[in-house]
Amino acid sequence: MQPIVRAFGAVLASSALVLGAGQTAFAAPEGQPEFKVGSIDWKPCEEMPVVDCGFLELPVDYAKPKGEKFQLAVSRRKAADPAKRIGAMVINPGGPGGSGVSYSFADDVFSKEVYDKFDIIGFDPRGVARTAPIVCSADLLGQRPSNYPKTKAEFDALVAHNKTLRADCRARTGAIFDHASTAEVAQDIDAIRRALGEKKINYYGVSYGTIMGQHYAERFGKNIRAMIIDSNMDHSIGTRGFVASEARASEDLFHEWVKWNERTPGAVFHGRDLRGIWKDLLARAERGELHEPGLPDYKLTPEDLGSAVFGLSYGPNWQYLGEYVQQILDANAGLATGSSLASQLKADETVRNPFPGIFCNDYNLRVRSWGEYQSLWRMEQSVAPNTRGSSLGHSALMGCAGFPEATNPQRPLKIKNSPKILLTNAKYDPATAYEWAVAAHEQSRDTTVFVTYEGWGHGVYDRSECTLKINDEYLVSLKLPRDGTRCAAVEPSVESPSVLSAKPRPAGPYAVR
Repeated sequence: MQPIVRAFGAVLASSALVLGAGQTAFAAPEGQPEFKVGSIDWKPCEEMPVVDCGFLELPVDYAKPKGEKFQLAVSRRKAADPAKRIGAMVINPGGPGGSGVSYSFADDVFSKEVYDKFDIIGFDPRGVARTAPIVCSADLLGQRPSNYPKTKAEFDALVAHNKTLRADCRARTGAIFDHASTAEVAQDIDAIRRALGEKKINYYGVSYGTIMGQHYAERFGKNIRAMIIDSNMDHSIGTRGFVASEARASEDLFHEWVKWNERTPGAVFHGRDLRGIWKDLLARAERGELHEPGLPDYKLTPEDLGSAVFGLSYGPNWQYLGEYVQQILDANAGLATGSSLASQLKADETVRNPFPGIFCNDYNLRVRSWGEYQSLWRMEQSVAPNTRGSSLGHSALMGCAGFPEATNPQRPLKIKNSPKILLTNAKYDPATAYEWAVAAHEQSRDTTVFVTYEGWGHGVYDRSECTLKINDEYLVSLKLPRDGTRCAAVEPSVESPSVLSAKPRPAGPYAVR
């Protein structure tokens, strides 16, 4: 994957956020217990002084508004052209585990026109980064059994470990662990709106941030001016459908990578039989005959190979993937390769672990027996023989094995009172499968306008002149395209920039890289 440990960890930057000060009374939304939302005592952020930072004190449990509180980290990048200011736009980069505060520091996520006309409001959701982060024992995280058990005993060991890890994370984190679902985050977003004094807000959520947008639109639709949900989750899908759709998306990207090599002069495997080479690598990995370049004691598995396809299709960065595969071939032929490209991707892994308290409370995906696991694993391999399923979908599923029932389980999307929402997705997305966006649109056909980017990768906003124009026209003037509009693909570059030095993008399994 990216690798998978990194995908389920959020990079935690140091900050000098300042606690909110005076209280301002706002009426609570209909159907919600009364509580006061404090004003935010904005101060320049230590990491980025041109952006303001602060905390907003909110209830851990909205059913008990006078009970325990937590501090929600918020940031504000003021509109660069105040005379043309349209309003505030709350943003979320996905995850679960991406920091919206850090996301707001980047000055090239949106177009200049958007930065000129909107206050960009970032926030770190419950359990993430600066907001009561979910923390777990580094030792326990390091002891995690394989997500691919070969026997019932190994499956039982993984379930037992998940239960122990959950108890550890919960004990170290506190009450917020049980109240970190996206349903509660949607309430936090409206609290931000109230604290800002805005009658209506704009929202841009990408990847896992789309569930936040979907939930907000369901409950607080009348408080929306404009909303873009980019690279969509489907919060209605069941266990088998979740795993199968992720596997199909991963396998599709493998075939797209092969076709790109075939048509792209300068690609590492241009003019070579990549399908045959890959088939041989999978067979050698299955026999335990492949090792990681630079790490002769680490045996590569077929799942590791599939994970590389998945992780490097976010961009996509297919030339980088080709270089890594060539390194594997060279290293296992006794040729010197230097340091492994894969090791560069692991350089900033952390032990922060927001995943269990968020994803497993939003998705009731529970593998309850060894027999059920075997059936699912056979299906994954059948659907995606070249990638052995989706490393992301499989690991998300197995990360929740042994957990109690989700507090915010899947259900059909029902949006009634919001204005039209722009829903976008790439046709070939490794993380949020295109069929998820199709399903989300079908469930909200009266309230969403669906735009497809015909190309590859995760995140649509600025993929092409077409997607950028559509997004910006909607945000600025509320002009929407025809439902079903499709933007042509832009061919991936043959250049291979370092993944770690590419354009800043948020981290996390369901987030743009």
